[in-house]
Amino acid sequence: MIKTELTPTQKLFRSAMASMTSAVNVITTNGAAGRCGITATAVCSITDTPPTIMVCINRSSAMNIIFKENNCLCVNILSAEHIEVAKHFAGMTCIEMNQRFTLNDWQEELYNLPILKGALANLQGKISNVSEVGTHTIFFVEIETINVEEGNGLAYFNRNFHPVVSSA
Repeated sequence: MIKTELTPTQKLFRSAMASMTSAVNVITTNGAAGRCGITATAVCSITDTPPTIMVCINRSSAMNIIFKENNCLCVNILSAEHIEVAKHFAGMTCIEMNQRFTLNDWQEELYNLPILKGALANLQGKISNVSEVGTHTIFFVEIETINVEEGNGLAYFNRNFHPVVSSA
């Protein structure tokens, strides 16, 4: 793959987006195309009727096609204790995909989706629609199963992971 120099607008846009604090998630899938996971911050709720979210994954990611073919996914909203999990699934370590699922308490639930025990929430569902926009695929997911736990959050800000302490 040939890397091209970023334009000044692209550099400025990326700097601006680094200033946007986002929750850290590991998106997982499992099925005929295989099991994989990826760290993502581009996750957003759309509606609660029916519960639907959107997840954005770079089209150049080798995992993009796996999510499309499996047609289901789980959003694992990470807690502050999961910084290493975030790094592993972001590809920041040299750990192979299958080994990543052995390092923490991963279990399989709906559609055999890997869910991370101890995550703040696990949202499992079917991909209902896919849209290609620029460099990314937007997956629209109708949520069928939701698990919620208490804890402190994990955010991504200024190109780094940061714990978010609950004041409640």
